Amino acid sequence: MKRLSTFEKLPPSYLFPEIEKRKRAYLEKNPDADIISLGIGDTVLPLSPLIASAMERAARELGTEKGYSGYAKEQGLFPLREALSSKLYQGKITPDEIYISDGAKCDIGRLQILFSHAQSVGLQDPAYPVYWEGSILQGIQSLHLLPCTPENAFFPDIPPGLDLLYICNPNNPTGVAYTHDQLKSLVHYALKNGTVIIYDGAYSSYIQDPLLPQSIYEIEGASAVAVEVNSFSKMVGFSGVRLGWTVIPQELKFACGSPVWKDWHRLSCTIFNGASNIAQKGGLAVFEEGEWQGNLLYYMENARLLKEAFEGLGYSVYGGVHAPYLWVHTPGEASWDVFEDFLEKKQIVITPGVGYGPSGEHFIRISSFGHRYQIKNVINRIK
Repeated sequence: MKRLSTFEKLPPSYLFPEIEKRKRAYLEKNPDADIISLGIGDTVLPLSPLIASAMERAARELGTEKGYSGYAKEQGLFPLREALSSKLYQGKITPDEIYISDGAKCDIGRLQILFSHAQSVGLQDPAYPVYWEGSILQGIQSLHLLPCTPENAFFPDIPPGLDLLYICNPNNPTGVAYTHDQLKSLVHYALKNGTVIIYDGAYSSYIQDPLLPQSIYEIEGASAVAVEVNSFSKMVGFSGVRLGWTVIPQELKFACGSPVWKDWHRLSCTIFNGASNIAQKGGLAVFEEGEWQGNLLYYMENARLLKEAFEGLGYSVYGGVHAPYLWVHTPGEASWDVFEDFLEKKQIVITPGVGYGPSGEHFIRISSFGHRYQIKNVINRIK
């Protein structure tokens, strides 16, 4: 059997395994090194007792005749979808338009199958590598990298005629959050061009300003053009639990008039058996707990401390206000060289900006996902 030719077009390795490989190589030579990792954006704080107890209870129920359940509902537990509808979308999105999944990254992959016939795809540059690499695997021929730099306030200039447009807001890796007017212009573009927006809102819960939109559906007309993907991973620390959701509005249609949700539902039933019942019970507990934002505030205080420290050293730093990432400008220095410098001289793992696209060169991404003592150690080391 022949190898799928699109694999030949991918980079030799995915960004984060490459970072881990270099970290391991350093530790082999320096086994006593105290490395602090602010590279991959993974949470470190434990789940709240209420959420952990809900999942423990769900697991124990599976060991009883009365509480046992098999395959989950393909669209997810209705009470969880109802909670998302009312608590996060204020009823603008109905429970029937919400599909529970095993995480945003997995849903992006399934959406790439659904829209694999797209002729022209645009994505922010820099951007989460999954958008680019997943599109390559699907055989997309026309991929447009849309530079997002300090010069354009990290808001892309979009060419006409795109079939599909990926937008991550707040953005990973730049940490920049868009305004209502900026999202309005994206929706207007999509309505005019017949474009579908895949809107990744995985970091929307970190937005601090109530005047900034936390969902694209706060924009009039968005339900006719946008799919929204989100996740419990960064919201409450479910990166190892695996739980997310995707919104497919019933108003969203293909050019032929067929509803997108019908094909999404059919695709999901074919290649996905539903999210874990235990994980979903944990997700439901999130909305039963009044103060689930506590961990978010902890990480954002980390971001504030890091931003203050890097700016104090003369760096231009973006993000870190409405997202747990800092985008640090390192002019004249290749980002992989900066990565090696931080690892070798400071024993700090960061992410080289070029791993997110050409416009990421001369930048590094700093994650605020760490314990406070680690953040303070990082600040001491960079000084």
